Amino acid sequence: MGSTDFSWKLPDHPKLPKGKTVAVIVLDGWGEANANEYNCIHNAETPTMDSLKQGAPEHWRLVRAHGKAVGLPTEDDMGNSEVGHNALGAGRIFAQGAKLVDIALETGKIFEGDGFNYIKESFETGTLHLIGLLSDGGVHSRLDQVQLLLKGASERGVKRVRLHILTDGRDVLDGSSVGFVETLENDLAKLREKGIDAQIASGGGRMNVTMDRYENDWGVVKRGWDAQVLGEAPHKFTNALEAIKTLRAAPKANDQYLPPFVIVDESGKSVGPIVDGDAVVTFNFRADRMTMLAKALEYEKFDNFDRVRVPKIRYAGMLEYDGELKLPKHYLVSPPEIDRTSGEYLVKNGVRTFACSETVKFGHVTFFWNGNRSGYFDEKLEEYVEIPSDSGITFNEQPLMKALEIGEKARDAILSGKFDQVSKWIIGWFLD
Repeated sequence: MGSTDFSWKLPDHPKLPKGKTVAVIVLDGWGEANANEYNCIHNAETPTMDSLKQGAPEHWRLVRAHGKAVGLPTEDDMGNSEVGHNALGAGRIFAQGAKLVDIALETGKIFEGDGFNYIKESFETGTLHLIGLLSDGGVHSRLDQVQLLLKGASERGVKRVRLHILTDGRDVLDGSSVGFVETLENDLAKLREKGIDAQIASGGGRMNVTMDRYENDWGVVKRGWDAQVLGEAPHKFTNALEAIKTLRAAPKANDQYLPPFVIVDESGKSVGPIVDGDAVVTFNFRADRMTMLAKALEYEKFDNFDRVRVPKIRYAGMLEYDGELKLPKHYLVSPPEIDRTSGEYLVKNGVRTFACSETVKFGHVTFFWNGNRSGYFDEKLEEYVEIPSDSGITFNEQPLMKALEIGEKARDAILSGKFDQVSKWIIGWFLD
């Protein structure tokens, strides 16, 4: 729908008088489910939420935040911060990353698009590298999509494939990495029977290797770069299953925080560093934890860490991870086009807004809320405040995060009288 086909004008609220400041508070990860011993919200003491619910039950509403209600493929798909904030910010349902990829794979269109044709040019003489989260959680990636991508590439002339896997344990059960690796190794063995040189080349836990977000800790991305591109890591193994089982045996080890490792041959040489002429696909469909790696792979000017060697490659994301930055330049599946978000409507109606969160959730209240768009709609009417997250924090052990600081900033914004809407700040402990 073009901009001339509708009006940006918002009618006055039927009950809320002008001059009242509105606060939109997102409790990320809060929800209601069956009461049992494993339901942490049911078992916790929640006097504030209880008073709100019991004090005004006529205003208490439950909103579905998973499955088709937020644009995911099936009702079995759990919600996450990305799809939730897209839906909240847009006020409408858009087909999301996972569903878009499913459709593209099911129809075969993913293998006919410009992105795949771009990386395909490296199949004859180079290696295809696939980097991403090895999981069936459906939050950032899905194993079955990786399997179909491998199958499609094998049918279209790829001769050499290397996978750089990131173990999950956050959106799925800790320890599930072993089963995922076994499944993937079986698939790769079948490809080798067909004459395709296919192996796992490196790996590590998602919170320790590659998948940082919002530039909170570039060291995480560097550890991934060293293993994936340079073929260097503190731990070396001859196969991935041995790597996972050995590293998980260490005290307090878990899938999320496994250290980086590389797979080596009999001579101790890495089996799959990324070199000139290769093709790279980051197969996560969700943007926030792939954007930093995309910058490292694609930007010529880059000073966040010493890349040592920058290979000349053909790189594509599963989707475009940042529409404002046009990052990456090439992608296999076109992202959802989310337009006419609430933030844009508000500024076009002169409503002054304030948004606040900490670093690891800042993109949720800005980028995702605004339809996967970076930056301001109107800097004169909007103010975004980012509170730095503690580096290296493990939210399962410190779930409070920066909730108090966020609350204080929101309070100050309300009392300042500068804003009509103090919104989109998060108390966040949803582990995604």
